[in-house]
Amino acid sequence: MTLAITIGALVAGAVFLMLQRGMVRIVLGFVLLGHGVNLLLMSAGGTSRRDQPLLSFGSPENAADPLPQAFVLTAIVIAFSITIYMLTLAATGSDDDTEDAS
Repeated sequence: MTLAITIGALVAGAVFLMLQRGMVRIVLGFVLLGHGVNLLLMSAGGTSRRDQPLLSFGSPENAADPLPQAFVLTAIVIAFSITIYMLTLAATGSDDDTEDAS
């Protein structure tokens, strides 16, 4: 239950920040969303109620699925690279506070 509440709080915070003005807030919202999705993927693997997926000496029936862990590792790398790219755009871009002239 705690994991579900944490995922919900992270996603809600991410949506709130991504709907705000300003590139830095959008980047922070993206980072929060990435963490929420990573927790969701890890909870799908059932690591809390099963043994280690690799190098464990238990039975293979009790081993957790290592595929969600591989997804999370890939997602961390992709989210980090996109975050760096967005921060670069925020640092090199001009003022992002646009107002409609009409």
